[in-house]
Amino acid sequence: MQKTGYRLVLLALISCALWLFSRKIGLSNNQSLSIAIFSTSILGTLFFWDFRLSFAFLGTAILLVTKTIDIEHVIEFSSLEVILFLVGMMIITGFLKYSGFFAWIVSLILRIRNLTGRKFVFYIAVLSALLSCAVDEVTSIIFMVAAILEICDYFEVEPTPFLIISVFATNIGSAGTVLGNPIGILIASKSGLTFEDFIVKAFPLAMLCLLVLIFIVLFWYRPAIKNFDRKIKELGPNDILISLISVSPDRHTKTACSVFAATLCAIAVSYRFDLFWKLMPNTTLVAIPLIVAAFIMIWKWRKARAFVEKDVEWWTLLFFLMLFVQAGTLKYTDTTKILADKIITLTENNHNLLVGMTLWLSAIGSSILDNVVLVAAFVPIVQGLKIASVNLEPLWWAILFGGCLGGNITLVGSTANIVAIGILEKEKNIRITFLEWFKIGAIVGIITTAVVWLVLTVSCVYR
Repeated sequence: MQKTGYRLVLLALISCALWLFSRKIGLSNNQSLSIAIFSTSILGTLFFWDFRLSFAFLGTAILLVTKTIDIEHVIEFSSLEVILFLVGMMIITGFLKYSGFFAWIVSLILRIRNLTGRKFVFYIAVLSALLSCAVDEVTSIIFMVAAILEICDYFEVEPTPFLIISVFATNIGSAGTVLGNPIGILIASKSGLTFEDFIVKAFPLAMLCLLVLIFIVLFWYRPAIKNFDRKIKELGPNDILISLISVSPDRHTKTACSVFAATLCAIAVSYRFDLFWKLMPNTTLVAIPLIVAAFIMIWKWRKARAFVEKDVEWWTLLFFLMLFVQAGTLKYTDTTKILADKIITLTENNHNLLVGMTLWLSAIGSSILDNVVLVAAFVPIVQGLKIASVNLEPLWWAILFGGCLGGNITLVGSTANIVAIGILEKEKNIRITFLEWFKIGAIVGIITTAVVWLVLTVSCVYR
């Protein structure tokens, strides 16, 4: 209780200091207040994770009653297109879980004959990355952790190294499409980048980072891999393992596969639908999950309420909505324009330096904060750079990859990390220390971020 009091006092002091400093450098009262409120919400998530929604609600209310923003612009900046897309995808994901889709897909790919330690590392890394590309990272890691624990139990090996590898790959893969991470759809909606843009530019870069990851972990976890090989030789062929994780698809699973495949195909060509019907960019990208979710709720009407109430993370979505409003307030008060001008002056209009600074700041920031919080702060600033005739596309990719890759650096860098660690502790009573994670997480995070920095700087594809 005493620690909570200290943190509250520290949070209040920081917020007041930011407001006073902003006033001193010449910002208006509304501009200073918008900075102080947004900073309080960000720091509130760091100091009081369980109360982050309370800080977001209170901050938005203060902005309203102080006339820093009005109701009309609250609605405008709430990014409802992002919220609606996530609601639709969460309902679809709930239907896939109910239909046994994930259990089947994991068992299908992990039924490997002539298994070796290196093969196991390769398959779990690739599968984790691809699953997180297709669905959200949390759903992906839940099923991957279950499969890894089952396999490690059978061979009587320590699951921690393989679980960490799966988490790293999940975070990397989540940058590959707009579906893998909430920041993907947020960036797509604010930048005008389409699903096709992500497939052409983000996905190959994510796969390159995945290859780098595989090389790193094959070297780092050599003892664990050798022990895995030794256990395989002792226990012989893994026919029993195959029978343990084998799941035969029934009619419901096959239908779920068809629904999911049709959804992915429709999303993949959503940009073409926009062009054909002369709609605003990403209109059908948002509409497709809602349409599919509507038909699922009609078809499985007895489970529809459960899909909406249990599978949609309303707590998280409301937090995102409030955060987007507060970030939008920075733009509404012209605070982001001032910050953008300062950044241009600081980088001396050097585009490569600007991209590098954005990438590394987002990577380091997301190792401490939730990446959605970080990206929500960056979005209005990047939009403000448009006035200075800066090519924004490389900056969007820098924020995307910084936000996803930085999550690998620390234990709390992403939601997938926290979920996987929680399951490991609950099921096996194994605790991963901060330093144990950081030793390999920092290496993976820094090297993969450096790879992205090099590609964004050198390749003309991203300019």
